[in-house]
Amino acid sequence: DVAGLLMNMGSALCKQGELDRGMAKYEKAHAIFCRLYGEDHVEVAAVLGNMANILGKQGRRAEAMAMEEKVLEIKRRTLGSDHDSVALTLHSLGISCMDHGMLQEALARLEEGLGIVRRLHPERNTQEAKILHSIGGVYSRQGKLDSSLAMYKKAHRIFRKTLGSESWDVVTALGAMGLVLHKQGNVEEATDKLNEALAIIRRTRGDEDQNVAEFLNMVAAVRCDAGDVEGALVCWREARSIFRKRGITG
Repeated sequence: DVAGLLMNMGSALCKQGELDRGMAKYEKAHAIFCRLYGEDHVEVAAVLGNMANILGKQGRRAEAMAMEEKVLEIKRRTLGSDHDSVALTLHSLGISCMDHGMLQEALARLEEGLGIVRRLHPERNTQEAKILHSIGGVYSRQGKLDSSLAMYKKAHRIFRKTLGSESWDVVTALGAMGLVLHKQGNVEEATDKLNEALAIIRRTRGDEDQNVAEFLNMVAAVRCDAGDVEGALVCWREARSIFRKRGITG
């Protein structure tokens, strides 16, 4: 399976940061898949999805979005509209639209993906929570903070139920909730959420993990806005110490 081997090589190169070489392998795999199966095939969609991911990492977002749209069209034709893979691509497109500032388009893609996931998995699952989290991000950028917070809370509840109370997705949901609460001026509750996330990171990754430092900086910003300058300085100093130990400057 030459095309499969090329896919594996492309993936390995991308993990090493060699994006151009990875793209070259994917392009060869794409050509083989198209010759074998034609353009409307799940293998073709899979390799195009990987190529879109590379384009996004290279900052070529418009090209990445166009390729993701092509992936979506192929998946709809080959798998049908109500399929987990279609929902995944809609989620990815929603995030791409959000990154481009196309917030209404992002919301439409995300809500369509959410509808598919809920029809396929009425018992609730992780993918639903991930889409809800992304919808919360769109609402936050639109300034709809109450709606944003509601989405993050729903995502948080599902993540806790499906992945456990100390999963990384729970941490990201707590962090997002903390940032929205901070924007709303609710500094006490914002601090509580960020500290809860920070405690999970310390327990699961250790006190000197880079994410500890990043969340400490977030807590410091909230405390500073609340007038607790001394508390903010304590957090900033610990964060700076962690960054220095890890060789991170600036």
